Amino acid sequence: MQDWLRMGAAALGRGIGEGRIDPVALTEAFLDAAQAHPLRDRIYARLTPERARAEARAAAERARLGLRRSPLDGVPVSWKDLFDTAGTATEAGSALLRGRVPARDAEVLRNATLAGLVCLGKTHLSELAFSGLGYNPITATPPSVNDAGAVSGGSSSGAAASVAFGLAAAAVGSDTGGSVRVPAAWNDLVGLKTTAGRVPLAGVVPLAARFDTVGPLARTVEDAALMLAVLEGRPAPDLRGARLAGARLAEIRTIAFDDLRDGPREGYEHAVARLTAAGAEVVPIEVPELAGPMGDSALLYTSEAYAAWREVIEATPDAMFPEILERFRGGARTLAADYLAAWERMMAARRAWAGATAGFDAVICPTVANLPPKLDRLRAEGDYYKTENLLTLRNTRIGNLMGLPALTLPTGVPSTGLQMLGRPMGEAALLRLGAATEAALD
Repeated sequence: MQDWLRMGAAALGRGIGEGRIDPVALTEAFLDAAQAHPLRDRIYARLTPERARAEARAAAERARLGLRRSPLDGVPVSWKDLFDTAGTATEAGSALLRGRVPARDAEVLRNATLAGLVCLGKTHLSELAFSGLGYNPITATPPSVNDAGAVSGGSSSGAAASVAFGLAAAAVGSDTGGSVRVPAAWNDLVGLKTTAGRVPLAGVVPLAARFDTVGPLARTVEDAALMLAVLEGRPAPDLRGARLAGARLAEIRTIAFDDLRDGPREGYEHAVARLTAAGAEVVPIEVPELAGPMGDSALLYTSEAYAAWREVIEATPDAMFPEILERFRGGARTLAADYLAAWERMMAARRAWAGATAGFDAVICPTVANLPPKLDRLRAEGDYYKTENLLTLRNTRIGNLMGLPALTLPTGVPSTGLQMLGRPMGEAALLRLGAATEAALD
């Protein structure tokens, strides 16, 4: 059973379908592992064992009758604690929402339940999902799998840790500026940021609604593809026969390589060498128009976030982590004219991006420019927290601002990722290319 804890979701699903794995025993193995793990309380905000066991029993009966609902029917997964869960507290890592118990599941959780997935519990996150580091002194700070003294990346910090430490087969997170891809990269996982508007947000605690997206963190591209299918209630993309030979990849040089640290550079260069050896062509490009929205990103994000949370925050500001409170309040001073002008610049940059990348299968760059910072230093140095948070989210933010799906893959160098950016609503093509890339990097 210990082997099950290190298997991908798709492999576990196949084992259930072939009668080699009992969903009840599988769920008990994950629950036991989570309960016994010394870092459990830094990873899971709360487990849902009663729900998990009931769902596992139902999955076992469907498997016995040959009535499985999906390839992942019976597979246990974790959920970031901003997805509403009926009868279970959903607090988004904030004292502002302490004791909040939704009456019904988020739409994506309902979709996953209908597909037969087992809900193990809710994972910790950055407060109200507004940080790329995963440091949360209000609730708990999950560790990086490669260094328990370092943060795991945010805001889907516990989601990544639950998979990386073998406490869930896959996880569901959200990504507004990098919150799936950063923790996936820092914990050597696959993370998929979906196109805004593709996966339903009903019942998801918001941050910046026009940028919020839902996506999986998993061990393999196949796992991510199957998780996307259950989240949106559609058939999974077909990954069979994916090849890198003949693929044209644009290497975005604008901004993405500034201040790149040694570890991420090593991981990226290792990955690119493997891609070219597998037959892909990598062409450096510049998109200077990108600089405008990247400079405007603080205005865009904080304005949206403060508009959504102003009344709740200002009713009890002392309940918040000061760094997160300051970020939210940055949106209080935005003029409507400045906000609208920033949106116009962003839309113009999207048009320029589309033109510059039209002849390529995907755009690539390092997922994150730095490695996971040490928790003790983040606690002690406020300026360090700010600079590392901004650098952490810089490269991933490109995908959110340009309205793209994005995939991060482990490079083979610990806590570094290769980011691949696709075309709007082009998740199927991106995942196929990702599957071929994964094979080349293996």
